[in-house]
Amino acid sequence: MLRIFVHILIYVFVVASAFAQSEPTKSTWSLSYLNGPILEHNPDIGQLIQGHTQGIMVKYNRPTFGEKEWHQRYNFPDWGITFLYQELNNPVLGDNLAAYGHYNFYFLNRNLSLTVGTGIAYNTNPYDADKNFRNLAYGSHLMSTSILGLSYKKERILGDFGIEAGLQLAHFSNGRLRTPNTSNNILTASFGVNYDPLQSPTYQLAEFSKNYTESIRWNLALLGGMNENNIIGLDRKAFAGLQVFADKRLSYKSSVQFGAELFLSGAMKQYIEYRAIAFPEEGISLGDDPKRLGLFAGYELRISETAIFLHFGYYVYYPVDFEGRIYDRLGLKRYFGNHFFGQVSVKAHAAKAEALEFGIGYRL
Repeated sequence: MLRIFVHILIYVFVVASAFAQSEPTKSTWSLSYLNGPILEHNPDIGQLIQGHTQGIMVKYNRPTFGEKEWHQRYNFPDWGITFLYQELNNPVLGDNLAAYGHYNFYFLNRNLSLTVGTGIAYNTNPYDADKNFRNLAYGSHLMSTSILGLSYKKERILGDFGIEAGLQLAHFSNGRLRTPNTSNNILTASFGVNYDPLQSPTYQLAEFSKNYTESIRWNLALLGGMNENNIIGLDRKAFAGLQVFADKRLSYKSSVQFGAELFLSGAMKQYIEYRAIAFPEEGISLGDDPKRLGLFAGYELRISETAIFLHFGYYVYYPVDFEGRIYDRLGLKRYFGNHFFGQVSVKAHAAKAEALEFGIGYRL
């Protein structure tokens, strides 16, 4: 199957390169072969790892030239779309196909590239109680996925074509929309070719404030979604959350946050009912409160109207033990004007995802 996708993606790459010649200042492309192991971040997936994975990745990039302030502040990055096909070397796991929105950030005279992306993946053979009960990594066909890559490249070695090589880390998880969901982290080495028709691009330079700060602002956010417990066979339930937090923008790129949040979870209520009946010796009662209240601190990296954020939290109200009092959250946020924002994030306890969250908020 990998050979089929190699042929398809090479065809796409060649056609796209030919098309790009009619738009010499609009886009660049790269095509890479990937090979590397699944990382055993959880002992439950050890029996699923049978050797190195391999895959093919195509990246479509739109360079920036300084038309907006954030272009210059981030050293004129690219934005674009990545397509990935990954063969996992185990029929139980199936194969992963993914599409990402990404940014490329440049260093060392634009020869070193850091790629950050997030998107949606499709697994060809997820868990099935009758047909594929061994696949504890993927509980559903559709998943969220993120990619982090570091590549060194040389452009226009032969005409408009160059070469590049690097390392890629891809994460696949459905955020416990379905159980099981131990997820996968895959580390691969990459080698490929790139197509760059840009001839001596001109970057616009402008003066901007070096001391960009804002006063403390208050935020209110509503979160929601659906998830399952870590117990196979229980139903998916709705959850909701309310966040109240303050943020302080330290610079054009960086903000820090501190706040509190309330969690209301149907899956948590179901978990209490299940454990109280099935394992009475654990001391959990049917009347225990499923609500949790946490305090969190966070960091936010702004890229124009988009932001990547990371939270670390601690439950101060925690009636029932569920995967520990410490939690974390990694997410993507989009601002709409000066006040409104939307976000998507994964809330987890260390390496164990609890929920894929969708949220809307208001910044005072």
